[in-house]
Amino acid sequence: MASPKTLQVVKATVPVLETHGTQITTVFYQNMFAEHPELLDIFNETNQKLGRQQSALATTVLAAAKHLEQLEVLLPQVMQIGHKHRALQIKPEHYPIVGKHLLGAIKEVLGDAATDEIIEAWAEAYAEIAEVFIKVEQSMYEQAMWPGFAPFKVVDKQITGTDIAAFTVQPEDSSLDIRALPLTAGQYITVKTDPQDSDHIALRHYSLYSVDSSDGIKFAVRRDNRNAHRGLVSNYLHDHVEVGDTILLSAPAGDFELNKPLIEQNEVPLVLISAGVGITPVLAMLEAQVKANPSRPIIWAYACQNPEFQAFDTRVAQLLGQAQNVQQHTFYFEQGQLLDESWLKTLPNPADVYVCGSMVFMDSMIDGLMALEHSGDNIHYEPFGPKMSLNVG
Repeated sequence: MASPKTLQVVKATVPVLETHGTQITTVFYQNMFAEHPELLDIFNETNQKLGRQQSALATTVLAAAKHLEQLEVLLPQVMQIGHKHRALQIKPEHYPIVGKHLLGAIKEVLGDAATDEIIEAWAEAYAEIAEVFIKVEQSMYEQAMWPGFAPFKVVDKQITGTDIAAFTVQPEDSSLDIRALPLTAGQYITVKTDPQDSDHIALRHYSLYSVDSSDGIKFAVRRDNRNAHRGLVSNYLHDHVEVGDTILLSAPAGDFELNKPLIEQNEVPLVLISAGVGITPVLAMLEAQVKANPSRPIIWAYACQNPEFQAFDTRVAQLLGQAQNVQQHTFYFEQGQLLDESWLKTLPNPADVYVCGSMVFMDSMIDGLMALEHSGDNIHYEPFGPKMSLNVG
């Protein structure tokens, strides 16, 4: 537990973090990568360029400062970040590096205002925070289905919805029985690649679109052709990885999963809302729900550009056909069909809601649901980007 003096000093810096937090984390990343360029192999370059990682870290540091005397209240956020860290193979030895450069960034940005007392207090606070993360992540490493990154052979690759590649992979290590893996709907795997257009190893997370591992692990990747920030790994997987090739995966991770006590009941409906490739994890959830309890009321809502971009339509139809009480809603942006507040108003409340899509889509859906007085405890979401960079609440 941090000392009373440290708690007092760190709490006093909260207004400063609210004003300068993103500036501090931007300097932090710049300095850390300059001294440790090998860490560029871990962090998502696109999220760095878009400022998402800096914003997410600033939000996390601010939350820790506000709750330093009871860090246990941040356990949900710690778990979510811990899953990412385990998937990326961030280890205890990385934390002193982060601490050094975080303190250095605070000193650099605040200048003379960062007194020795403040730096010493933040050093003690960071040690407390790091210990919490390390303990949580150690448990995750112990529970991982396999250690590190393992080679998997691509046994199937299909294009669905114009721009999404659905991969099925099997382990090259015959001792790894994927049929026995306890996959959870909503999880993601992490792919380790060496793209031709990059100076660094690149790691990216991709959601499982099915938890049926009888013929392999299944995940989906959307091609990203945005001019300013082309998807380095996603496009590499689309253009250069084919059936018969080998890729490296770390074990499935993630905390985006169905509320288990509600799966078997039929009073609170399951609402699955997604856009674009955000369909991937909620499709796995639909599969899991229908398999466990097909009589539960299900509301399925999916948005994409136009019918050509509608992904997994055959699989969705199969699963919804197995459900006994289902509503299906499809929205095409190019036809002016918006998944917006007017539609959200039609949802029952309470409902067990799961949302996945772009960062902008996430903000819109969550804000709309909260405005309609859906309980935050009933809204579950998975953005394709750092979760703590969302403007939630």
